[in-house]
Amino acid sequence: MAEDLQQLRAEIDALDVEILNLINQRAARAQTIGRLKNGTVYRPEREAQVLRRIKERNPGPLTDETAARLFREIMSACLALEKPLSVAFLGPLGTFSQAAAQKHFGHAAAPTPCASIDEVFHDVASARADYGVVPVENSTEGAINRTLDLLQDTPLKICGEVALRIHQHLLRKVPGLDGVAVLYSHSQSLAQCHEWLNRNLAGVPRVPVASNAEAARMAAADPAALAVAGEAAAELYDLQRLAENIEDDPDNTTRFLVIGKHDATPSGHDKTSLLMSAHNRPGAVVELLQPLARHGVSMTKFESRPARSGLWEYVFFIDVEGHRDEPPVAAALTELQEKAAFLKILGAYPVGVL
Repeated sequence: MAEDLQQLRAEIDALDVEILNLINQRAARAQTIGRLKNGTVYRPEREAQVLRRIKERNPGPLTDETAARLFREIMSACLALEKPLSVAFLGPLGTFSQAAAQKHFGHAAAPTPCASIDEVFHDVASARADYGVVPVENSTEGAINRTLDLLQDTPLKICGEVALRIHQHLLRKVPGLDGVAVLYSHSQSLAQCHEWLNRNLAGVPRVPVASNAEAARMAAADPAALAVAGEAAAELYDLQRLAENIEDDPDNTTRFLVIGKHDATPSGHDKTSLLMSAHNRPGAVVELLQPLARHGVSMTKFESRPARSGLWEYVFFIDVEGHRDEPPVAAALTELQEKAAFLKILGAYPVGVL
C-alpha cells in the first residue's frame, strides 16, 4: 500500500507540473490577445461562452459548478495580467455583494467596497471603478427598489448578471444565547429570516443596519449582540455560527447586476433589460406587450416603479430572453420605440446561472 501511495503521489506531482505549464501557456496567449485588442479588456460574452463549454465538456468527477469555478479563477488571473479590474460593490468587506462580485470576476479583481448602492453607481460612472455589482431582486423579498431607481437616470449599461444562493447564519462572538440583548442585520436579511427569528428569538430586538458585514462587525465588538450574516462575514470577523442556513426559503437567491460603460455582444444565451413607460390612455400597457408576443420574445420580468417625471406616473422594468441584436428582439424593440412614451435599453448580457 505504501508503494501504491507513493506512485499515486508521484503521478499527482507530475500532473501538477503539467497543469501549471498549461495554465501559463494559456496566460501567455491571453496576454497576446490583450495586446491585439483595442479598448475594452473584459468581454462578458466571451467568458460566458468559455464557462458554458467547460460545463458541457466536463467528464467528472468534479461537478460542472466546481469546474466552472476553477476556470473562472484562471480567467480572472489571466485578465489581471492585461489589466487588474476594480469592481465596486456594497460594502464593507464580507457582504453578499462582494461574494457576487468574486463569483463573477474571480479573486484577481481588485475589490472596491462602497457605503451605498448609490456610491457603486457613482464610482463606475466616474471611472473610480471599472465595474459595479449591485443587487436587483431577491427570490423571497422581491425587487431592490434603490437599484431600480438608479437605473432610470444612469448612462451606465448592464453587462452581466449573477445569481447567488443566499445562506444566512446566526452569528455571535461568544457561544450560546445567554445575555443576548440585540440582533443586527440588513433589513432584507431580517425579512428573509423573519419566521425563523420569530420562532427562536422572538424577544430579541432586531436592528437593521447598512449591510450584513456591518452587522457582523458590530456583533464582533459587542458580546451581547447577535448578527445575521453570511459565511464570509463570519470568517472575516471571527464569529461563531450559533445556527446555520436560517433563511425561511431554502432556495433563497439574490440576483445581482453587473454595471459598466458597455454592454455585451451576443453570447448565445442572453437577456435584454428595458425601461419604458406607456402613454396615458386605456390599453396602453397592453399595447407595449404586443410587439414582444408578435415576435415570439419571452418576457421574464415586469416590474413597475414610480417615474421621476410626475405624480402617479410609472415606468416599467422589463427583462426579455434574447440579445438586443438578435432579429426577433431587434424587431420587437423597433416596434416598442414607436409605441412607448419612453424607451431605454439598459443592456444586453449573458444569462447568469447558479
